[in-house]
Amino acid sequence: MKENVRSGVIVNLIRTVTLTLLSFITFPFACKYLGDAAFGTFAWANTFVYYFLIIAKLGIPNIAIRECAKVRDDQKALNKKAQEFFLLQALFTLLSFALMIIVIFSAGGKLIDNKEVIFILSINFIAGVFSFEWIYIALEKHFYISFRSIATITISAALTILFIRYPRQIYLYSFFAISGTLMTVVINLINLRKYISLKKEGPYDFKQYIKPLLVIFLITIVVAIYNQSDSFILGYLDTMDQVGSYSVGIKGIEIVITIITSLSAVFIPRATVYYKMENKQFFKNLTAYSLNICLFIALPAVVTMILLSNQVITVVSGGASGFVNAQWVLVILASIMLTYSIGDIIYSQVLLPMNKEKIYLITMTIGAVANVAGSILLGKFVFVNQPVVGVAIATSATDVLILGFLIVRTRQYVGKALFNWNSLKIVVAASLVAVSTYFLASLATAQIDGVLTQIFVVLFIDAIVYVGSLMLMKERLVHSFVRKRPEENR
Repeated sequence: MKENVRSGVIVNLIRTVTLTLLSFITFPFACKYLGDAAFGTFAWANTFVYYFLIIAKLGIPNIAIRECAKVRDDQKALNKKAQEFFLLQALFTLLSFALMIIVIFSAGGKLIDNKEVIFILSINFIAGVFSFEWIYIALEKHFYISFRSIATITISAALTILFIRYPRQIYLYSFFAISGTLMTVVINLINLRKYISLKKEGPYDFKQYIKPLLVIFLITIVVAIYNQSDSFILGYLDTMDQVGSYSVGIKGIEIVITIITSLSAVFIPRATVYYKMENKQFFKNLTAYSLNICLFIALPAVVTMILLSNQVITVVSGGASGFVNAQWVLVILASIMLTYSIGDIIYSQVLLPMNKEKIYLITMTIGAVANVAGSILLGKFVFVNQPVVGVAIATSATDVLILGFLIVRTRQYVGKALFNWNSLKIVVAASLVAVSTYFLASLATAQIDGVLTQIFVVLFIDAIVYVGSLMLMKERLVHSFVRKRPEENR
């Protein structure tokens, strides 16, 4: 069991890190050749389409993963589930696309002016109906998903680098942006017959999904509001350049969070199976393993991101002038790499398999309200001259409160998994990394040319200190990779 989960974790980490690096390569490239106006139009149109993508999905992928994982050993039941979720996804996608068209032609203005870009980008969620990605996740085809994702995104990135040279190529760039989805659909459909049949197995039962889908949909909306409200509110409280500073400050943080939360694809199907089998011990062990990985990645990331904040901002911003207060944003929000990631694990790997997603919905609704109120209060009345700092503090504090509430509600499964001697070992090792980074940062600045090189050198030495100290303390995760297996001792 553990070996299969670990291999899935490793494969998914490789995939996420690779995709992140490719994104980092193409992002500044597109900005450079499209220019601020064309790239801004693309980003604005993409944000507009994103809201209809949420409506189209309706939370179906998460529920589909859970339900298909439950019946993956029963081929007929799996076929039926797959057909039901495909039909639901197709129906709501068509309704979402129709609603999008109505909004565009009713509102007019910028939406009409940029309708071509919007329609190109909307292909992303229309084609997504036929990807059946949730089937591959439910069946734990992690190597296939990772290899295919890396291949398709690499091709998309290569097309962007080879052909995008002028602002007028925004339509071509938009197509390249969604080409990864199109390739995914084709490849997934070719391989789909190996795992399921679309031949009808009997009468469909859609009523059983209404309640969970409604809850998941509301969660998606609330989380979207929670994640976007800080920047949105800041745009009203301060100038747009401060919104830009906020975006630059949080960019590196989002990367770490993406890496950690991407592991849900590995843990959700397995957690669902264990809970369905009423194997509570394996379920708890899986939760502990997931949280162990989260702490292992997030804790050193928090301390190094804070202590190297100046260098990180320089790299993320491309060395451009401006972005005042971006460093403050990074320092204040660094903690959410830990708090948000743990909260997401509790939701996707504990509450979702247990069919208790309502707890997360209530928690995030309260959190969204608190975040909006806190951002307005601190940004408008406390940090009058620096609203961006007030908004960042409100976001960070709200995230801590949300996590605290989730831990209390799931303490039976999360308490011992999170608060134990092994976690303390990671805290000690991360503290050693903080000391190492503090002294190495100034030394690297004085002795090494190039900010990116400075960061790599410091992180390389930090990695040696971190992993070495964990090996000496026989921390569970690191020790599992270096200890000899019984057959090796013979």
